[in-house]
Amino acid sequence: MVSRVIPVDPFDLVIFGGTGDLARRKILPALFHRFHAGQMPAEARVIGAARGEMSTEDFRAFAAEALDEFAPGQDRVWVDEFLQRLDYVTVDARGEDGWGDLGEKLRPDVVRAFYFSVAPALFADIAERLSQHGLTDATSRIVVEKPFGKNLETARALNRTMASYFDESQIYRIDHYLGKETVQNLMAIRFGNMLFEPLWNSQFVDHIQITVAETVGVGGRGEYYDTSGAMRDMVQNHLMQLLCLIAMEPPAKFDPDAVRDEKLKVIRALDPVPPHHIVRGQYEELEDDEGRHPSYREAVGNPRSRTESYVALRTTISNWRWAGTPFYLRTGKRLKARSSVINVMFKPMPHSIFGTEAGEHQNTLSIRLQPNEGITLGVTIKEPGPGGMRLIDVPLDMTFAEALGPDGHHADAYERLIMDVIRGNQTLFMRGDEVEAAWAWTDPIIEGWESRNDVPKGYASGSAGPADAELLLRRNGREWRGINP
Repeated sequence: MVSRVIPVDPFDLVIFGGTGDLARRKILPALFHRFHAGQMPAEARVIGAARGEMSTEDFRAFAAEALDEFAPGQDRVWVDEFLQRLDYVTVDARGEDGWGDLGEKLRPDVVRAFYFSVAPALFADIAERLSQHGLTDATSRIVVEKPFGKNLETARALNRTMASYFDESQIYRIDHYLGKETVQNLMAIRFGNMLFEPLWNSQFVDHIQITVAETVGVGGRGEYYDTSGAMRDMVQNHLMQLLCLIAMEPPAKFDPDAVRDEKLKVIRALDPVPPHHIVRGQYEELEDDEGRHPSYREAVGNPRSRTESYVALRTTISNWRWAGTPFYLRTGKRLKARSSVINVMFKPMPHSIFGTEAGEHQNTLSIRLQPNEGITLGVTIKEPGPGGMRLIDVPLDMTFAEALGPDGHHADAYERLIMDVIRGNQTLFMRGDEVEAAWAWTDPIIEGWESRNDVPKGYASGSAGPADAELLLRRNGREWRGINP
C-alpha cells in the first residue's frame, strides 16, 4: 500500500543546536526522508545554528555523516541533492553574535520555523533574541523539546517566558510518542470504528495497562537523569499523553484545540495516587555475554541516589466513563525487552455456558507502539479437534509492516511531527495548560515519596522490574501482561 504524499509549503527551518545529538540522530534524517518522499519542496531550506564555528560545507559534511549512520543505504544522488538545501550560521544564544547573519539568510515569503534543540535553560535567551532582531512574525512557529519544566512552578515560568514572545498557536511542544503511527491509530480505532466505542467504558473494560519498557540504562544521561527520574522523564509526559488518548471523550471534531481540550479534561479528572499504589525501583548491575553493565547508582555516579529508574503506579479517573476502572502505568530502564504497549483488558463474560472446564477467558486489545508496531485483538474460540468444547484465546493481529507493506520506508514520529509544524497543525503537540495540569498531578506524588524518604527497590537488570510491582495488580486478582519484544 502506497500512501499519498502531499508536499508542504516552502519553508525555512532553523535548528538551534543544529550540530547536537538530536539533530544528528533524529531531525536531519527525518528531514531527508521527507525530502526523499517528495513532501519537502525544492524551495525548502534547513539552517543549522550553533555556537561552534563552522562553514556551510562543514555542516553539510556533518549532515552527510549523520545520514550514513542513521539513514544508511541511501542513493548518493538524493543525499547530495538534500545537502544542497542545508545552510549554517554561527550564533551565540546568550549574546548578540550571529543574529544579523541569521536574519540575512531568512526569506520573507516562506514559512519560518525555529527548532529549539537545546537545553531548556537557553529557551528564553533564544526567544528573546528572535524577537529583538525581528526574525519572527505572527506566522512563525517554534518547536520546543522536553523537558517542559521540572515541576509545576518551572513549567509555569517557562510558559510565561514563551508567551512573552509567541502566541500559544505558534508554540509546538514536541513529544515524539504522539507522532508514532500506532499512537495516532488510537484515535482512529476508537472514533472510527463502531465496534469499540460502545465498549470503551467502565461497564465493559476491567482495567488498562500502559507499559514503556527499555533495555538500555541511563548511558551518558546520568547527570541529567539523576535529577529527573522515571516519573519526570517518562510518566509526566509520554505515559500521560498515552493515557489521555486512551481515556479522552470524543472531541466534537478532529481539530487541534478540540482534541487537546478533551485530553486536558482527563488530566484534571485524575485522582491522587496514594503511597501504596506506587512502586519505585533502581536497576542493579549485570554481567552477561556482552560484559559488565553497571548498576544505576554506579552509572549516575551517586552511591546514595534515591532517584528511580523504574516506576509503576495505579490511578483512576473520576468521570462517568471511567469511574472505578484502574489504569496501571509502568516504565523502566534495563528491563528484559524494549516494548511499548497499551493493553485494554475487557471484563470476562458474566456467565459461561460452557462450564468450569472451559476456564476463564478475557478479551484483550493490545496496541503495540514499539517495536513491531501493530494492533492485536485477543478473542476466544473453540480449540480445533474432537473432545468437547475446549476454549482457547487467539490473536487477530494487524502488524503494520505486514498489513501496509513490508518494503520501503515508513515515516517515523519526527518526520510526521516536523511536517505538522510546517503545516501549522498542532493536534499532536501539547498545549501549555496540558503541561501544567500534568505537573499539578505529578508534583504531589514526587513530593510524597521525597518527604517519606522512600528508597527505590532494587531490581535485577534484564528482569520485568521490582517484584513489588506485581502486587499492584495481584491485590485485585490481576496480573501484568508480559514485557515482550
